[in-house]
Amino acid sequence: MGNNFKMIAKTLYGLEDLLATELRQLGASAVETGTRNVSFEGDLGFMYKANLCCRTAIRILKPVHFFNVFNEDDLYKKIYDLPWENYMDANGSLAIDATVFSKEFTHSQYVALKSKDAIVDRFRDKTGERPDVDLDHPTLRINIHIDRNICTVSLDSSGQSLHKRGYKVSSTVAPINEVLAAGLIMLSGWNGQSDLLDPMCGGGTILTEAAMIACNIPPNLNREEFGFETWPDFDEDLFEVIEDAALKKIRDFHFKIYGFDTDPMAVKSAKENVKSANLSEFIEISNQDFFESKKEAERPMYLIFNPPYDERISVDDISEFYSKIGNTLKHGYPATQAWMITSNLEALKFVGLRPSKKIKIYNGKLEARFVKYEMYAGSRKASKQ
Repeated sequence: MGNNFKMIAKTLYGLEDLLATELRQLGASAVETGTRNVSFEGDLGFMYKANLCCRTAIRILKPVHFFNVFNEDDLYKKIYDLPWENYMDANGSLAIDATVFSKEFTHSQYVALKSKDAIVDRFRDKTGERPDVDLDHPTLRINIHIDRNICTVSLDSSGQSLHKRGYKVSSTVAPINEVLAAGLIMLSGWNGQSDLLDPMCGGGTILTEAAMIACNIPPNLNREEFGFETWPDFDEDLFEVIEDAALKKIRDFHFKIYGFDTDPMAVKSAKENVKSANLSEFIEISNQDFFESKKEAERPMYLIFNPPYDERISVDDISEFYSKIGNTLKHGYPATQAWMITSNLEALKFVGLRPSKKIKIYNGKLEARFVKYEMYAGSRKASKQ
């Protein structure tokens, strides 16, 4: 199947280089990074593989048409003229996502609506039937991207966003996005070569993503469906071959992943999610206050965590909370690399440790920093003297 075509993988700001590396390692060609996206080339089987195996991709788009547009009537006409019957049946359903960077087109919802009208009208004129709109499980998810006057029409091969891995059965307050969690673990350089602790684990997303990275388990193995499964050219046998090949690459993990949380409900949620992902044997979760804990084993360890948000800590507590993080790391966790993400850039000053790395990243709409503190083995002895 040497028929390669261009694809675009969407990602979060700050994870573009990681995604480009993932795609190259999986076998993509012509890989180029953009802002929040990476373009690449591969065949049909590779499109299945990218959806199944990319940890830092949010969706994989297949561009099918490019044209210039100058106003809304022009957009309607050009979308209407495309051979939509090649991609879906009149009795199917569709959903349209639009992004616009243009003076003429300023409202993405309006572009989506206009495009939907054009597609529906074409089907009605040609067949007498019209497809429905289904935002959750459409037969075809379409992406319209307008940059100045250039319109790119893509088919969304992922369907629902790829951060919806399928293992989350229980949710907590402000859970971290799965793609972001995987990206943070990869940015930290941890790949299963030591113990890992998330001392404020919430619903267990970082723990679960870490175990999948350590064991090389495809992140989207638990998903119910991908967008491409409802396409006319879906090759189920090929998809099974791709899935089997990915499963053969799963490896053993010889360390332990730990999670703490002070909230018993979060601990319960985390355990349910980890169990749903079939990863309980690698992950130990306890109802424990990080500030009253210390590292048990002598060997090196990574800490990766997402402290509670400003909405969940009152302002008076911020300085105290972050200073406790610093003290606990300094006195209780020698020989560790501690990484944390926070959108409260002021609060970092209270940690009282000098970060050896700061990476700019977004957590949802919030600009954040992913910071690294290196705790050397001698730091505990020094503090006791």
